[in-house]
Amino acid sequence: MTDDVDTQVGDRLVGRVLDGRYRVGARVAKGGMATVYEALDMRLDRVVALKVMHLGMGDDAEFGRRFVAEARAAAKLSHPNVVAVFDQGEDDGTLFLAMEYVPGRTLRDVVREHSPLSPARALDLLTPVLSALSAAHDAGIVHRDIKPENVLISHDGTVKVADFGLARAVTTTGQTATQGLLMGTVSYLAPELVTDGSADARSDVYSAGILLYELLTGSKPHTGETPIQVAYAHVHANVPAPSLLEPSIPPYVDALVQRATARDRDLRPADARVMSRQVRRVRSALEEGLPDDPELTGDLTVPLQAMREETEWDDDGYTRGSGYVEHTPVRRVESVRRADPERGTGLGLGRGSGAGRGAAPDRGSGLGRGGDSGRRSDTIVVPFEPAPSSRIAAAVPRKGRGLIALIAVLALAIGVGTAGWYYGIHRYTETPLLLNLNAADASAKAGEVGLKTSIANQDFSESVPRGQVMGTSPAPGDRIRKEGQVGLTVSKGPERYRVPQLTGLDQEAAKLALDSIRLVTGKITTTYNETVAAGKVITFAPKVNTVMKPGNTVNLWISLGRRPITVPDTTGKPFKDANRALRKAGFTVERSDAYDAKVPAGSVISQTPNNGTLYAKDKVQVVVSKGPPLVEVPNVRRKGLADAQKILTEAGFKVKVEQAPFHLGLNLVAGQNPAAGQQAQPGTTIIVTIV
Repeated sequence: MTDDVDTQVGDRLVGRVLDGRYRVGARVAKGGMATVYEALDMRLDRVVALKVMHLGMGDDAEFGRRFVAEARAAAKLSHPNVVAVFDQGEDDGTLFLAMEYVPGRTLRDVVREHSPLSPARALDLLTPVLSALSAAHDAGIVHRDIKPENVLISHDGTVKVADFGLARAVTTTGQTATQGLLMGTVSYLAPELVTDGSADARSDVYSAGILLYELLTGSKPHTGETPIQVAYAHVHANVPAPSLLEPSIPPYVDALVQRATARDRDLRPADARVMSRQVRRVRSALEEGLPDDPELTGDLTVPLQAMREETEWDDDGYTRGSGYVEHTPVRRVESVRRADPERGTGLGLGRGSGAGRGAAPDRGSGLGRGGDSGRRSDTIVVPFEPAPSSRIAAAVPRKGRGLIALIAVLALAIGVGTAGWYYGIHRYTETPLLLNLNAADASAKAGEVGLKTSIANQDFSESVPRGQVMGTSPAPGDRIRKEGQVGLTVSKGPERYRVPQLTGLDQEAAKLALDSIRLVTGKITTTYNETVAAGKVITFAPKVNTVMKPGNTVNLWISLGRRPITVPDTTGKPFKDANRALRKAGFTVERSDAYDAKVPAGSVISQTPNNGTLYAKDKVQVVVSKGPPLVEVPNVRRKGLADAQKILTEAGFKVKVEQAPFHLGLNLVAGQNPAAGQQAQPGTTIIVTIV
């Protein structure tokens, strides 16, 4: 149905003269809110590009005001890389812009035919775009709709950016990322335009970064089945490095793209002029053929706060830290000693400077060199195995064996007790109460007892304010190793979502958009609508950007399309009555007149159509009778009265006889009215004067 409407719009305008000045020619392109035609400015005899807003947009007074204001602002831009705006006007509700006509192609054609482009070629195409944006940003104008379709390339290679200010005029009417203009450009939307509708120069920088990514890779960074899914991807996902698709891209080009497309606008270049300077540096590095430039890459890299913890060995041989934990018992080996025939020493249990074979095993010790400090010592890690009985000290003389055994038992008991105290009590402490503190204060409080913290999780909470600790692992009061690490669960605050813009989406797409933010599709009301296509959302409640809890419902009003109207048959009725009845039904009446011998003058002879259904403002053609066809009055002068009466009567006229003042009694016709040769309807009275 939409395609049919667009075709009718095109047919309606081609050949028409708008504002008494612009003769509309062939259609060049059409988009979500406007159609572009080649047109002739008859006043200045030059070809222009005429952008005509789609039907209905001119009916909104606020949009019309914003459209005029933004068009005037855009017309002030004078730059070789900006499509000039010549004029703005309105013709019977049709809003239009007269712009510079740029014969050639769009950047979309280049992407479609030649991408992926080399980094140098991509930057050469982006540079004039940034130059145009720089001029706009200097003038306080934000484009808001940078995309390949709005970048024109003339036959001589000149790059020009079109549609400055137009996106702002459209979005102020209430349309956002999922409707109208932005429905087709959601792939280039900055996150802030999705979340709160705000935009500044950094929003254009983001779109330019997406444009550069597409030139480098031939694809868009975010995709989805619906525009709303793509929009939310801009908010929640970083733009990947182009080199993931094109490995030959240098790191500093990756960094340029990711800096421009940072989701936090404060991390992007402040405006297009700043980004232009960065592009020049990157272009210079490419000209020098540098595979990487660490200084340039570092300058462009988005600053990210990363948590780094050095992996440590626990006293019991376990690893700890933020990474993978290997639960394999290990022990540190301080040194490895080979057999030395001169010293008579060999492998033995000992730590550091223990002497020879008889050294006793020490807690935490590894394989060591008896006293040989002059040889190389390397630290290695080996699986812990209990020492075999053959490695224990040399045999003890039988004498005094009982006393020695007692001492050994006592030593073993003391060792076991000490080990139990150390491993079971001494090296542990209690997890402090860190709830309802912010992460920084929780870290400071844990540090007072020698513990570290890390943010292990973030979750929504209806009771704990955003940024405060809502849980710890271990829990408060539980045992934790001294100098251990407490995992914090930090509150994201109450789980709330803003109602997205749903107008213009079909019912299924609207439901998916709500499902993605855990809102529920509520009552669905269907109704006829003259402007919204069948199956599309007319309106919804609550309104866009209303903050709601998960599970809350959003009611939809779905269009049934235009309301069909039964056509009344007014054939045979006076035109006045027929016209009133048809217009009251909502139709446009188109009248023509014709002679008819059977239908009285002023009544409807025929009507097209005269039955079935039409829609409001559709045309109904009626043919109105002008009465019987006219007949030529015969000449009866100088004829006798009887002959004259016979001739006129046979011709279908009536006869009235009058005598001349000087009647001579000859009964000859001296005159007639209407005169001979005139046209008159049958039944007309012809007055004959006799003498």
